[in-house]
Amino acid sequence: MKKLCTLLLLLAITCSLFSQEEMNKIVFDENANQEILLGYCDKDSLESNSITQWFLPEYNSYSVDEETLKSINPDLIPELEIFIVMGTWCSDSQREVPRFIKITEFIDLQLGQLVIAGVDKNKQAESIPIVRMGIELVPTFIFYYEGEEIGRIVESPRETLEKDILNIMSSI
Repeated sequence: MKKLCTLLLLLAITCSLFSQEEMNKIVFDENANQEILLGYCDKDSLESNSITQWFLPEYNSYSVDEETLKSINPDLIPELEIFIVMGTWCSDSQREVPRFIKITEFIDLQLGQLVIAGVDKNKQAESIPIVRMGIELVPTFIFYYEGEEIGRIVESPRETLEKDILNIMSSI
């Protein structure tokens, strides 16, 4: 399963870099009864889309727990990759994804280290094999270190996003 997830992550990064026409695709999801982002998307789309008007207010109002994040060994960050599976229709995603992205910027995660995939209400995203990744709830933040999955935050943090990230990173 870990090798499959690593392969999927590398595929996602490749697709996000070389297949811009498939990025930020907006479709109407009948189950959600609204337009959604489906498939690979980026922060720019989350910031500027009419269907994601919730992103910037949550992003701007969130205060990062800098003290907790300073406990992460900065030498580990370059080898970290994170795959986010979210639903633009999902209130948990609307709350946690903007916060999480703000946190990744604070720890200086680079663009190629973060992949975001939007799913429909059935947790599907066309060419992305979400079911094989074991995604049942959104958002799901999957952490990889040197290509191996080291942890997940599913739906909402156990403590806070920062403390959960520190706990995952401390397992390395």
